[in-house]
Amino acid sequence: QRRNIKRERKAIAKAGLTMKAWSGDEIPSALYSQMYAYYSDTCDKFGWWGSKYLTRDFFERLEDCYKHRVLFVSAHTEDGDYSQPDNPLGMSFCLYKGDLMYGRYWGSAEEIDCLHFNACYYTPIEWAIAHGIQTFDPGAGGRHKKRRGFPATPNHSLHRFYDERLKTILTRYINEVNTLEGEEIASINGGLPMKKTE
Repeated sequence: QRRNIKRERKAIAKAGLTMKAWSGDEIPSALYSQMYAYYSDTCDKFGWWGSKYLTRDFFERLEDCYKHRVLFVSAHTEDGDYSQPDNPLGMSFCLYKGDLMYGRYWGSAEEIDCLHFNACYYTPIEWAIAHGIQTFDPGAGGRHKKRRGFPATPNHSLHRFYDERLKTILTRYINEVNTLEGEEIASINGGLPMKKTE
């Protein structure tokens, strides 16, 4: 996995890009609306599975109310001028508090080899280590996360069903589904590519 990760990291330089992490007061105003545009576009690609529930207003209000907890990672051409970062080629968005960081929404202007992994995992991990973050939860889904050192962890969710048929089905099968999900988590974590140490 180490060799594969090194290749993925080198792919960014090979594409003529550099990655930049922005937090707090250093985040340029333009990046809040740009992040919404990328988030929106990524959600749209997945249709109604995309779960587009954050609004442009949400992202724009982050600047006034929450910038002290925001981390943006952006990709730029190597000769990009970071003082004018209006058009990054891709971005990701994380939130942090204390020694915890949660992520990540992301999007890009075009498909670039390994940009997703660098924007969503490698650069945020670097930033987290440099800033004393002890736990980075990179978000739901994806077996590709285990190859990058993230164990699968169960999470809780709350739902309200307005269709009684769906509620009946869920109530009948939720325990079975939870058992199967637990087995899947154990299976994923059985193959983590890291040494166990005391």
